[in-house]
Amino acid sequence: MRTEDVLAAIATGLWRWDNASGIVSLDAEAARLLGLPAEPVRLTEAAVRSRFHPVDWNEIDGVVNLAVAEGTLAEARLRIMDGHGRVIRTVRSRSKPLIRGNDYQLVGTLQEVAEQPPGTASRTPITGDWRRSREAFLLDAGRALAEARSTAEVLRVAASLSMPGFSPDGLAVFGVAGDRLTVIGHHGHSEGDEGPFSSMSLDTDYPAAEVVRTGRAIYLPTPEEYLRRFPMTWPLAQRFGRRSWAFVPLVVAGRTMGAWMAAFKHPVAFTPDERSVLTTVARMLAQALARAGVAESERELSLGLQRTMMPVLGPGIPGIQVAARYVPTGGGLQVGGDWYDMIRLPGGSSRTGGRGPGRIALVIGDVQGHDVRAAGLMGQLRIALRAYASEGHRPDAVLSRASRFLYGITDGDDGDGNGGGPRFATCLYLEVDLETGIVDIARAGHPDPAVRMNDGTVLLRPTAGGLPLGIDPDTDYPTTRLTLDPGETLMICTDGLLETGGHDLDSGWERVRALLESHDGEDLEGLADALVEAVHGPGSHHTTGPLADRREDDIAVLLLSRRPAGRIVEAPRRTLMTIAQAEPERIAEAREQVRQLLHDWSDEDQLDAAVLMVSEMVTNVLVHTDGDALLVAEVACGEKSRRLRVEVSDGSDELPHKRHPGEMASSGRGLVLMEMLADAWGVDPRGEGKAIWFELNEPKSEGGCCG
Repeated sequence: MRTEDVLAAIATGLWRWDNASGIVSLDAEAARLLGLPAEPVRLTEAAVRSRFHPVDWNEIDGVVNLAVAEGTLAEARLRIMDGHGRVIRTVRSRSKPLIRGNDYQLVGTLQEVAEQPPGTASRTPITGDWRRSREAFLLDAGRALAEARSTAEVLRVAASLSMPGFSPDGLAVFGVAGDRLTVIGHHGHSEGDEGPFSSMSLDTDYPAAEVVRTGRAIYLPTPEEYLRRFPMTWPLAQRFGRRSWAFVPLVVAGRTMGAWMAAFKHPVAFTPDERSVLTTVARMLAQALARAGVAESERELSLGLQRTMMPVLGPGIPGIQVAARYVPTGGGLQVGGDWYDMIRLPGGSSRTGGRGPGRIALVIGDVQGHDVRAAGLMGQLRIALRAYASEGHRPDAVLSRASRFLYGITDGDDGDGNGGGPRFATCLYLEVDLETGIVDIARAGHPDPAVRMNDGTVLLRPTAGGLPLGIDPDTDYPTTRLTLDPGETLMICTDGLLETGGHDLDSGWERVRALLESHDGEDLEGLADALVEAVHGPGSHHTTGPLADRREDDIAVLLLSRRPAGRIVEAPRRTLMTIAQAEPERIAEAREQVRQLLHDWSDEDQLDAAVLMVSEMVTNVLVHTDGDALLVAEVACGEKSRRLRVEVSDGSDELPHKRHPGEMASSGRGLVLMEMLADAWGVDPRGEGKAIWFELNEPKSEGGCCG
């Protein structure tokens, strides 16, 4: 008897669906079950589709795609409709995909089944309560896996998933290392149980290895099926006492990166619905693991970058404390061009002829860009700066050589995809004499340093500077000198500390200065943490600056404090700066320095008078001499009140004299103003040039003595 006759005798039809041509072939019984004349027929996919309930057709489409992907049977319950949209019968379809390249044929059977009980006719097994539970579960699982930030978190989430109706009690995630199978993580097993599976060859007759080799899922509903298909490795699985297993590939971007095992202590039939859930979870799990792997690689790269940038000093240097922080705040690989460094310089203190605590260099800089190339250039530039400093060059020479070096390695890079175009870098280089506290500074387009004095006053120290490194190979970098007294703290930073959070340099500096003034200055590590927390911590998001669209930038900050043995004798509050003939715009900086120095001066009129006299004195030097002006301002304790002394010196031997300008004259009032406003003033000839000075005494009833 023919197979067709046997099937017809048990009311079972045979059909074939060719995916490439879209033609469906039905035998006589299959045609009858679809409400057509009982004779063999070939129909288009659209004609067959019109015979099924639309909800059921959508469901079988998903079941077929799953069966094609896994090479398994496609099973579904389908309602047959007549020409008037009425359900005439319900059939059960079972089919097997025959895959040829990118096309496939489905060969299967149709068999009539009993109608569902009243009230459930509109529900197929995958459109009822189970389906709604499945959708809710998948939404929850997707959200939880998307929020996992590390491989360990992904595995914990996977272990906590409660699948609707068939939750596994054992899970394992397998990865691939070369030609070996590895265990990334597991749940529901004892410590050490993963041993036999942790370094298994991909050629092993084991379900996970076969899944990785073929990219197809394997479902083992019974121990007998496991033993039949994988007799060699069945003893490894037998001891766990499980009844059913699912091994599903973990696929990302078309590449099988591993396998996921879900094992059950109760029998699971692995219906199309259950396989669909497992496949969807495996897809989300693979994406989550891939994201976590990338994030962990980025974190490791970022931490490695931080470790390479940390100063390596060996034993602590007597008399100083140092604290530094680097925080990548941008996106991408969380690497950029910010760096800091501390370098032991050859020789000892300049004052002791090469003996004593010696000298160190502090360096901080920022290579243009926030990418891997910027980090690479940063590493090269940092090594070059170390080499030039270790040779004993002065700060200006170190930066000049570094600028030529950076220009040389980026010049000619036209952005054709091989280099990304020329780059520049800002940099601040400081040479510190640990015995005297003298600091020589060279600056290449970088933010100025700041000093926190013993009484809590914080001043931004304006320094002369040149172009950023790498722009012009012949740029000169003038040197500025200041003195760091015992107990004072020097801060240098990249612009990320100032501008992060929507700030510009001015508003960002006010934020940082307020924090420096409120700190006791003793615990440098605590101060470094407080600075980073203030601009990048959770609280910083509630106090953003006016430039809301400003991109976040990396943060690098370095703090140095002189801590000599014994009691610190509080020094006068002092600022010093040079105003060159070619920089008349720095007169405004001089006025601001005096205002910051007198931030707590009690008499506002005296403050305005001091600023006015400073402006007159500096302008007089720039107008009437050919040299630069050196400004020194100091607040010290007198017997009963504080005293401000300001001195402006220059290299000219010509002494100023008091004039009597007319009503319309535009100059000649400087000494007249000093005589009117200052408590004392004078002009002192020097060996080379002269110095003009004035003093103001804070009112006794208002001010207090220093300290």
